Amino acid sequence: MTTLRLELAYHGAGFAGWAAQPGMRTVQGELESALEQVLGAPAPLAVAGRTDAGVHAWGQVASCALEREAPPELWRALNALTGDDLAVLSVREAEPGFDARRDARSRTYCYRVLVSPVASPFERGIALHWPHRVEREALQACAEAAVGTHDFTAFTPTQTEHVRFEREMIRCEWRQGEPVLPAPGGLLELWIEADAFMRNMVRVLVGTMLGVAGGRRTLEEFRALLEGSPRGHAGETAAPQGLHLARVRY
Repeated sequence: MTTLRLELAYHGAGFAGWAAQPGMRTVQGELESALEQVLGAPAPLAVAGRTDAGVHAWGQVASCALEREAPPELWRALNALTGDDLAVLSVREAEPGFDARRDARSRTYCYRVLVSPVASPFERGIALHWPHRVEREALQACAEAAVGTHDFTAFTPTQTEHVRFEREMIRCEWRQGEPVLPAPGGLLELWIEADAFMRNMVRVLVGTMLGVAGGRRTLEEFRALLEGSPRGHAGETAAPQGLHLARVRY
C-alpha cells in the first residue's frame, strides 16, 4: 500500500467547490477522474480544506492510498488531463496512513480586498472590489480581537453540519498587498490561520470586519460576536473570489 501526498493550486471560478457533486465540475471530481485514467482504478482523495464554489487555492493538500507504487512523474500525467485552472504542483510518497484532512494542524487563508472607486481588470476574479470607506485601524483591531479561542457560531450559516463552534485562531492580521495597477485605497490582505475553519467562516469575518471599518457597527459589537452570538447578528458573507487557501501546516 502506498500513500500519496498531492500539492495543488487552482483558480476556483470554474469549479462548484472542492467536493464531488453529480453533474457539476468540482476540483475533487476533476482530479479523481484524472487519477483513475492514469492508474486504471479509483483513487478517492482526502483533502485539507473543502473549499466552496469560487474559492481559490495556492497551497491545497490532498492524499490518497494506492495498492501499488505510483508511476514516475505522476504529476505530469495528471496535469495533462486536468484543465488549465487546476495544477498538480507535486506528488510524493507520504508516511503510511497519512490523511491530508485528519493530520492537518492548521490552515492559513488569505482574503484580498481592492479598496478603490474603480475596479481593476487585473484583480477581477481574485479579489473583492470594495469602493467604500475603510478605517484600517478598525480592521486591525477586529483582527487582533479574533486571535485566541472563541465561539464562532455567528460566522457560519445557521443550517450546518458542525457540532463544535469553538475554534483556536492562531493568527489574524491585515497586511498591505501589491496590486498590479495602483489603487487609491490599495490592496488589503487578511491573513488568517486557525486549527480548523467552519463553512463561510473567513468570508463572514471579512464582511463583518468591513462593516466595522466602514462605521456600520462598533468594535465592541464585533467582540461580542466572538462569544457565540447567532449568525444573524454578524455581517454579510463576503464574495468567494477574494478567498485563497494559502497553506496547510502538519
